[in-house]
Amino acid sequence: MPATFRPILAAAFAAAMALSPAAKAQETADPSEVLATVNGTEITLGHVIAVRADLPRQYDQFPPALLFEGIIDQLIQQTLLQQSFEGELSLQSQILLENEERAVTAGEVISEVMAGGLDEDALKAAYEEQYPDEAGETEYRASHILVETEEEAQDLVTQLEDGADFAALAREHSTGPSAPSGGDLGWFGEGDMVQPFFEAVAALEPGGVSGPVETQFGWHVVTLAETREKERPEFETVRDELASQAREQMLTAHVEKLSEDAQIDRADISGINPEAINDTSLLEN
Repeated sequence: MPATFRPILAAAFAAAMALSPAAKAQETADPSEVLATVNGTEITLGHVIAVRADLPRQYDQFPPALLFEGIIDQLIQQTLLQQSFEGELSLQSQILLENEERAVTAGEVISEVMAGGLDEDALKAAYEEQYPDEAGETEYRASHILVETEEEAQDLVTQLEDGADFAALAREHSTGPSAPSGGDLGWFGEGDMVQPFFEAVAALEPGGVSGPVETQFGWHVVTLAETREKERPEFETVRDELASQAREQMLTAHVEKLSEDAQIDRADISGINPEAINDTSLLEN
């Protein structure tokens, strides 16, 4: 819902709180039922439902009867304002309507494609591929000290070899966000850290300390606290995640098929300053 109209809706809520009668019970609802007319323009239950679905979560605190009255008042006022408009819509408003129609229509297709049936065997095959029934992935718990130069890192290694406390050095010298916690990075697996850092951790034995390790963030000194084997999750616990992935793949395949069958001509945009996308004055007329 456009932010411009939310104050109107808020005012309508205030009036409805004081004046609204008890809602009438209705066994079945018809979205085409007309709730109000404004100079012959109908406002239906469907219009109200659509507005309600688009409201921010903060409106969940209102009782349905209150929202019902408030949204009807909102739509009546919007209709009055719409009917009072003379002339042509601004270029920006015309484009916004085009984009809104495009997005809503595309959303309908997305819903249809992703509502398609899922092959249970395919889901189980995806489960076996992503979570093989073998030794689980090793996870590591490590701490690090991040500094700017190799010399600083080597000096820290020397201090640790002489018995200095790793956590204390991390709190004093590390420039990373984990410094206040003594450099503790918690548990992580392969792919969670940049490769040079992960390789340094994986090469350590618990309690070991690395030499200086360079990444794009700077120079690290790493210590490995412990390792564990990540347990394989049960199929049912990850089924929804796998189903979501399958539906996304269905949608991707659908769009790719549409693209293959379509004629898509892209203009040369090299002559357009990318900053133009921030210039809303171009839509003023």
